[in-house]
Amino acid sequence: MDAGKDITEKTRPALTRKIYQSRLSGVTHPDVIRSRRAFQNTLERWYEQNHRKLPWRTEPSLYRTVVSEFMLQQTQVNTALPYFEDWMRTFPDFETLAAADEESVVKAWEGLGYYRRARNLLALARAYVAADPKPETAAEWLALPGVGPYTSAAIASISHGEEIAVIDGNVVRILTRMLDDHTAYKDASQAARQLTPVANELIAGAANPGDHNQAMMELGATVCTRGNPLCPLCPVQGYCRSHVTGEAELLPIFAKKTTTYRQINRCWVERDGKLLLQKAPSDSPRLAGLYELPEGRLVNSDYESAPLILSKKRGIANELIEERIYALSSDAHVPNSPHLHWVALNQLDGITLSGPHRRWVGEILFSRQPELFPHGGR
Repeated sequence: MDAGKDITEKTRPALTRKIYQSRLSGVTHPDVIRSRRAFQNTLERWYEQNHRKLPWRTEPSLYRTVVSEFMLQQTQVNTALPYFEDWMRTFPDFETLAAADEESVVKAWEGLGYYRRARNLLALARAYVAADPKPETAAEWLALPGVGPYTSAAIASISHGEEIAVIDGNVVRILTRMLDDHTAYKDASQAARQLTPVANELIAGAANPGDHNQAMMELGATVCTRGNPLCPLCPVQGYCRSHVTGEAELLPIFAKKTTTYRQINRCWVERDGKLLLQKAPSDSPRLAGLYELPEGRLVNSDYESAPLILSKKRGIANELIEERIYALSSDAHVPNSPHLHWVALNQLDGITLSGPHRRWVGEILFSRQPELFPHGGR
């Protein structure tokens, strides 16, 4: 979900402060609620003509909706698309997925990150196949592994026609702008909870609740964007208070979060055509069973005196992580450890590396043996 820019009461124009002070009564009975049917019709006509042709829309099914919703948690549509097509070829239905082993499922997910989603999706498939009767309502889907309020509402409305609002970051952005809501929310989850009553009023009586929800999300993803919203192209600008005040781009507002810095030092050790890797334990909350380059503390106490061959930074949630990779000699002492494994270089494609480490291993191997990688080290 997206975060808005931080502003304070002092920076708001006098007119906006007046609107803000009367906002609470507006949230209960905003103008758009009184014109709900016209809003729904306008939005759904726009969606019918302008929605992106995504594979889970062009060939809809319950299973494809479930898979797409899991993949799109924390992942952009363009990133997920090739994975979705590959997934459907490998696991075309609930039954095939339910019969698969966890290792093959996680391997198919490699590169998407947040691997708990893959394990939850496998557990959901097994629970769904075993369920009798099958879940249909949002409340019933909410009881399945890995399904939260957003995902349960999406599945129930899109696949079963339940009249329940789906609220993701796109919808939060639309609603705060329509209401000119300057509340400084703690986070997107709090905003979604607060705005749920309004979203549910907006969907009430919709001819197709699934299309209404998809239209709201599509509008936020393509028109009511976080930066430089395309207000002149918005089909529902006439219902939007922040379009009048000119403050759409400032919303939504989230309290500032502190970013913490963490450095992880790792080692690169090659020996006899094998690479030393570290495998996360099965109870690891994020990377269970995945391989990465080993942390220096597990390999050699003198690793920092070795050449630094790669340094990369990446962000996860509110954490900025810098990972430094030091190249140890092939005869460096490596202790016996259940977490350390020698993997043949020609077998790397057969194991599941975390996404960043898959890229970094490719970069380093390419820099050392470019003749083996005619298309580069990616």
